[in-house]
Amino acid sequence: MSNLPNRGGLYAITDTALLAERGLVSAAEAVLAGGARVLQYRDKGTDQPRRYQEAAALQGLCAQYQVPLLINDDVALALAVGAAGVHLGEQDGSVGDARSRLGAQAIIGVSCYNELQRVRQAQADGADYVALGSFFRSATKPTARVAELGLLPAAKALCNLPLVAIGGITPDRGATLIAAGADWLAVIQGVFAQADVQGAAAQFAALFPQV
Repeated sequence: MSNLPNRGGLYAITDTALLAERGLVSAAEAVLAGGARVLQYRDKGTDQPRRYQEAAALQGLCAQYQVPLLINDDVALALAVGAAGVHLGEQDGSVGDARSRLGAQAIIGVSCYNELQRVRQAQADGADYVALGSFFRSATKPTARVAELGLLPAAKALCNLPLVAIGGITPDRGATLIAAGADWLAVIQGVFAQADVQGAAAQFAALFPQV
């Protein structure tokens, strides 16, 4: 059974460079107020004190909103700030290692790109969800592997984990992805690059049942 609920929703991912002027914490609060149900801290920098400070601030904020904070690619940082879990790419270590360090209740997600074999392996390894995409061209990762819409129903038939769709998602595109089998929509630019972050988040949140 997955630690990430199947009920789905907006899975917002921060981009530190994108939020340099707006402010990471204030933008994150806006997206949570708009209805995001998961927040991922994604920062590829090497300034560890800054990364710890930012992740700790986001953890406190997520605790207020009762929303899980996941850390991109960094099990040690997730452990240090008490985050709910991590998201792992293909070069970011194993599910088993993350589980042993973070515990049975941690949420551990795995990028599977456009590969069903990765989906199968992630489930066997004990992941809590799989992320698929890029379904559309992404400004964050313009060279990302492209996933076809049919990957979602194929993955749904293959595993019983929640499916997170990612890559260039707008609210209109999000509705199409949900209809194809996505449980969650992972969005960066679609919320954090918008003039009204809270309003943009609310548009995505409205695509899902309100519970």
